[in-house]
Amino acid sequence: MQDKKTFYITTPIYYPSADLHIGHTYCTVMADAMARFKRATGYDVRFLTGTDEHGQKIEKVAQENGVTPQEYVDDVVGRIKKLWDTMEISYDDFIRTTEDRHVKRVQEIFNKMYEKGDIYKGEYEGLYCTPCEAFWTEVQAVDGKCPDCGRPVEKAKEEAYFFRLSKYQDQLIELLENNPEFLQPEARRNEMLSFIRQGLDDLCISRSTFDWGIQVPVDPKHVIYVWLDALTNYITKIGYDADGNSSDLFKKNWPADLHLIGKDIIRFHTIYWPIFLMALDLPLPKQVFGHPWLLQGGDKMSKSKGNVIYADDMVDLFGVDATRYFVLHEMPFENDGVITWELVVERFNSDLANILGNLVNRTVSMSNKYFSGVVRSTGVTEEVDEDLKAVVTGARDRVAQKMKDLRVADAISEVFGVFRRCNKYIDETAPWVLAKDEAKSDRLAEVLYNLAESITVGASLLYSFLPETAEKIVAQLHTQLRGFEELNQFGLYENGTKVTGTPEILFARLDAKDVMPKVEAIREAQKKEFEAEQRALGEETPAEEKAEDVIDIEAKEEITYDDFMKLQFQVGEIISCEAVEKSKKLLCSQVRVGSEVKQIVSGIRKYYTPEEMVGKKVMVLVNLKPAKLAGVLSEGMLLCAEDAEGNLALMTPEKPMPAGAEIC
Repeated sequence: MQDKKTFYITTPIYYPSADLHIGHTYCTVMADAMARFKRATGYDVRFLTGTDEHGQKIEKVAQENGVTPQEYVDDVVGRIKKLWDTMEISYDDFIRTTEDRHVKRVQEIFNKMYEKGDIYKGEYEGLYCTPCEAFWTEVQAVDGKCPDCGRPVEKAKEEAYFFRLSKYQDQLIELLENNPEFLQPEARRNEMLSFIRQGLDDLCISRSTFDWGIQVPVDPKHVIYVWLDALTNYITKIGYDADGNSSDLFKKNWPADLHLIGKDIIRFHTIYWPIFLMALDLPLPKQVFGHPWLLQGGDKMSKSKGNVIYADDMVDLFGVDATRYFVLHEMPFENDGVITWELVVERFNSDLANILGNLVNRTVSMSNKYFSGVVRSTGVTEEVDEDLKAVVTGARDRVAQKMKDLRVADAISEVFGVFRRCNKYIDETAPWVLAKDEAKSDRLAEVLYNLAESITVGASLLYSFLPETAEKIVAQLHTQLRGFEELNQFGLYENGTKVTGTPEILFARLDAKDVMPKVEAIREAQKKEFEAEQRALGEETPAEEKAEDVIDIEAKEEITYDDFMKLQFQVGEIISCEAVEKSKKLLCSQVRVGSEVKQIVSGIRKYYTPEEMVGKKVMVLVNLKPAKLAGVLSEGMLLCAEDAEGNLALMTPEKPMPAGAEIC
C-alpha cells in the first residue's frame, strides 16, 4: 500500500497573557478547516497549535496576580485548550514552550548556532516595548511609541546575545524574489521585500533583566529571547534534534507545508524564521500565509470599549457551528474583515437558518408528507435536473481549488452554492404542485430524491467547515458523509432510504431584539472588568480608550455643487507601504485605484504601521494635483477622520467594495 502524502500545518503559538479573542479563534478554526479538508482528500495530516509561554510580559502579569509565571500560564492555557475543544479543533498536537522537551531542544539549537558563529555576545541599547516583546531603534519608533502596537516604549541598555541576521540577508531576498508562493498574499511579500532591502540589523536574542525564559546554556544569567524560543516550536514538537538524532516524525513532516499566522507577525515568520532555518541547514517551510484581521465594526477590539468578542460568548448565543461559519465566511483573503453582533445575527438568519436549515427541513418534511419518508429514484427526469446535477457534481473541484489557493471564505461560499441551487430547484419544480396530480407522483419522487442526493453531497463538502452540522444533516437523511473521491458523482443515495420522521431544526431564526440585550450585558461586563483591572493597578483608563465626545469644528465657507463635482473620490486598495526615510510622520503607499496604481504620501505613521496598511480598502481623493512631501511624490490623498486629541483613523468602506469604486 502506497504511503499517503503528508501535510503539516501550524497555527501561531498564542501568547497566554490573557484569554484569546475571536481573532485568535478565527485563525485556529481556519487551520482546522484546512486540516480537515486535507484529511478528506487523502493526506496524512499533522496539525500543530499551542502556546508561547515565556517572556517579560508573562512574568509581570503573574506578579500582578500574585502567582508564579508557571501557575499563571497553566491557568490560561487550560482555558485555551477548553476553548479549542468547544470549537471542535482537530489538532494532532499542542505544544507549550514550557515543556521540558522544548526547553532542551531550544538550548541545543542555541549551542549549534553559537558554535557556528551565528550568535555572538554584545550590548543592546534601544527602545523596548514590553507588550510586543520587541526592541526598536529611535528611527523605527513613532513619536516615542512602538510602531506595532502604538504603546509607549522604554529605553533599555543591557548585555545581550545577538544573531547575525545580516549574514543571510541576500539569501533571504533571493528566496522571496524567486518563490512568490512562499509568502501569501502577494502584498505581504512585497512589504517584506521592501523591509529587508532597507538592511537587516542583527537580532537581539537574549535578555538578562528578567528570569522567565529558557536559560542560555553558555551563560545562565541570560534567558533566550522570545522569537528564537517561540519560532522553533514548529520543529521541536515533531522531534528535531540539533545533535543529529531527529525523530522519524520530523523526517516525515518537515518542511511544513503551511504556517498560518496573523499579518501582524509576518516579519518574524518570513525574516527571522527562514534565517534561523538557514543557519541550521534545514529546509524552509513551503508556504506562509499571513491572514488579515477581524475588526469589531472596523475598529480594533478593546476591553475598555466593551467591544472585544470572545468565541465562547458567540457560542453561548449562536452555537459552535454558527460561530465557525461566521469567522470563515466573513474573512476576506487579503483585507481585514468586519465583525459586529448585528452582522452575526444577519448571517445566522440569512445563510444558516434560511438557505441551509430551511432547505433540509423542507426536504425531510416533504418526503414524510408525500411518501411517508421513503426517498425513491424513479428515473422520471426533466431538463431542469441536469443543471442541478452539474452544480452539485462540479462543487467538489471548485471547493478544492479555492482551498488550494487558501481562499477558505470562497470555498465555503461554493458549498453554500450547492444549497442555494437546491432551493432554486424547489422553486423550479414546485413539489407542492406536483403532489396535487397523482399522475406526477413518480416525478415528485424523483425531485425529492435529487434534493436528498444534492444535500448529502453538500453536507459532505460542508464537513471540513461545520462538522457538527454536516453530521446532523446526514443523520436526518439516514445516510453517511461521503468520501471525497465520490463527491463528483450523482445518484449514490441509496434508493428506498427512509428519512427521519421528525426533522430537527438546525438553526432557528433569531430576533435581534432578543440577542442585543445579552450583547449589552457582555459589553458592560467587559467594561467593569477593565475598570477593576485599572483600579487594581492604580491606573486610570487611558484617554484614547475613553468614550468619545461629540466634536464640533468650525464651519468652512460653503461651496457650490459644481465645486464639489470637481473632486473625484474612489475606493483604493493599498498594495504596499513603507515609511518615508526623511520623516517620522509620513508613510508612502502604493494604492491601486481601478487599473491604475497611485503613490500617496500620508502623515499617519503615528497611527498605522506599514504592515497594517497593506491590504486596506481606503477612500482616496484621486484628482489632487501631485506634490512632493519630504522629497517623495504624492499623487492623491487618503481620507481620515480626526478626534479632539488629534488621533487619526482612515476612512474605509462599510461594506466590501472593489478598488476603483466611485465614492459619490
